[in-house]
Amino acid sequence: MDIPMLAWAGPWLKPILIFLAAAIAGFLAPAVLLRPLARFFEKVEPQMKEVLYAAGRRHIPFWFTLAGIVVGLRLSPLRGLHPLWIRHIDHLLMVLFVLSVSLAIARIAVVWIHSVATRLALGTTTLLENLTRLVIYGMGLLLILANLDISIAPLLTALGVGSLAVALALQDTLSNLFSGIYIIVNRQIRLGDYIKLDSGAEGFVRDIGWRSTTICDRADNFILIPNTKIAQAVVTNLNLPRREFSVPVRLGVSYASDLSRVERVALEVAAGVQREVPGAIPGFEPILRYQAFGESSVDFMILLRVMAFEDQHLATHEFIKRVHERFGREGIEIPFPQRVLHQAAAK
Repeated sequence: MDIPMLAWAGPWLKPILIFLAAAIAGFLAPAVLLRPLARFFEKVEPQMKEVLYAAGRRHIPFWFTLAGIVVGLRLSPLRGLHPLWIRHIDHLLMVLFVLSVSLAIARIAVVWIHSVATRLALGTTTLLENLTRLVIYGMGLLLILANLDISIAPLLTALGVGSLAVALALQDTLSNLFSGIYIIVNRQIRLGDYIKLDSGAEGFVRDIGWRSTTICDRADNFILIPNTKIAQAVVTNLNLPRREFSVPVRLGVSYASDLSRVERVALEVAAGVQREVPGAIPGFEPILRYQAFGESSVDFMILLRVMAFEDQHLATHEFIKRVHERFGREGIEIPFPQRVLHQAAAK
């Protein structure tokens, strides 16, 4: 019994050992192969180090295992199978390898694009990430078809013929897709910008997808706006050409007030806000301008400056509190709205 068993297992021993060696090598390879790349990216792109390790630990052992299977099959008794079966097995292993490589490259490419865009203050969107994946997966598919000896010319012809019908059926979808690409390439609306549309919608841009742009309003609610609407709308971007934002605060004082003294006190309070309130620009000198004789007060506007649109609320809040307290100490009256009527005496 032992001799027939050894006779049967003998031809398989070498392929099995090769497969096991390849699997063990694949398990150890990421630590050896990725270490030089990790040291490089740790200095250049720290985020890429973790992605390389994650992709390497997931895919490199699989590639080594596939290589062990290929070599083992060449040396195993299965090499005596019909050539057509051998060809099918080779094609299957090739498809698995290309799919794995495409997944790894797509993951690394998306993270790299995100890292570069963040460093350049461009921001990344799901549309850009999905287009990157689509291009890489498409190249992988073409490589698979080419290795399977499948001509892509008839496929391209069929796609060309059917593209008109598809374009008509998906007209709105394609319009939104190309509008989204235009918005990203134009770079006049970026992730994190605060925008106002002529329709009245406003908020921070959170994402630009293949169909719609997502903005978050002040109540933390998402507003989904079709990309075509964004491309056609009159949009005010409050973060361009720079993120710094001017904050006008309007006040009024009694007609009996010493306006020079009011100006000095208000500017002192505003300067303190600029120095001490988070988000305010310390080096900015506030500006005060009297604007009108109101019905019950002399109206003026004081201009503050903050680092971004979202910082205006705290600066305004602190200025109103401080100027109200200071005016109270200085005896400067902020009058209630009132209207004085003079009635002529009857003759």
